[in-house]
Amino acid sequence: MRVLITGGGGFLGRTLARRLLERGSLTGVTGQAEPIDSLVLFDVAHPPDGVAAPRVERVTGDVADSRLLGSIIDRDDVSVFHLASMVSAGCEADFDGALDVNLGGTRAVLQACRDRSSKPRLVFTSSIAAFGGEAVAGVVSDTTKLTPETTYGMTKAIGELLINDYTRKGFLDGRSARLPTVVVRPGRPNAAASSWVSGIFREPLAGEEAIVPVDPTIKVPISGYRTVVDNLIRLHEADGQALGSDRGLNLPSIAVTAEEMLAGLRAAADRPLGPVTFREDPLIVRIFAGWAQEASWDRARALGLAVDDGIEPIVKAYIEDFLQPAGT
Repeated sequence: MRVLITGGGGFLGRTLARRLLERGSLTGVTGQAEPIDSLVLFDVAHPPDGVAAPRVERVTGDVADSRLLGSIIDRDDVSVFHLASMVSAGCEADFDGALDVNLGGTRAVLQACRDRSSKPRLVFTSSIAAFGGEAVAGVVSDTTKLTPETTYGMTKAIGELLINDYTRKGFLDGRSARLPTVVVRPGRPNAAASSWVSGIFREPLAGEEAIVPVDPTIKVPISGYRTVVDNLIRLHEADGQALGSDRGLNLPSIAVTAEEMLAGLRAAADRPLGPVTFREDPLIVRIFAGWAQEASWDRARALGLAVDDGIEPIVKAYIEDFLQPAGT
């Protein structure tokens, strides 16, 4: 079978690709496990140290390019992980770009799947930012109404509705995963409003200063990247009938404050740490004020998805995967 990962040049896409190569197979349109003989990583750009293997093809292009997507989703035995997206602060700064990429791109991916004579499985990465308004004052659940207060969250909520309807119509077999903030992302900060959450771990571990732009007591639902990738695969493998008509669910997360993140970092660190400075940024504060601080995930639990066992294992995984041992 062929597997397509949009956003395959990004950190999460590359991590997912490596995990799929290790795994070797997925449930195909036949309902049986099928070997992955083709893995396509699609993105607007690819890093020089991207995933390389005989079965891997890297394609560069615009996710809203329906003709190009049709040339990639050209087999009936295909599954798609649709990760490509403009991120939160970027969407606030460029409304039209957000519509073009996040809505136009999602529509193009769904249409390419619809053009197949099979019903491809598709996993769409939505976000906890799809919640907003009064709902975020408490614990958001799988049945909390989606009332986003950011352009990014709005595009994710619409994406979920599209997934539901394309599935209802029998065009594909879709699943939407509302991601919490994924940590720890390596590299430099990006335009996501939640970028500081990785930075609070990453920069001190590199001996650099981390800037935290929000109240240190605000809770943030997070999950380690290893757990998120495994859960995306588990969601792909889930029985469609068990999902029912609503294909969107909250991925498991742990709700922690910046203060708790720092405590977990200090407990897990194997080296001297750089400083952490709390300096509020009005834009980031406003965005976070409209996001959920805690989520429940009953549907994910029923499907057997995993949850992180605290902050320390997340930090230790990052050190193991991306940093040399202290003192080398």
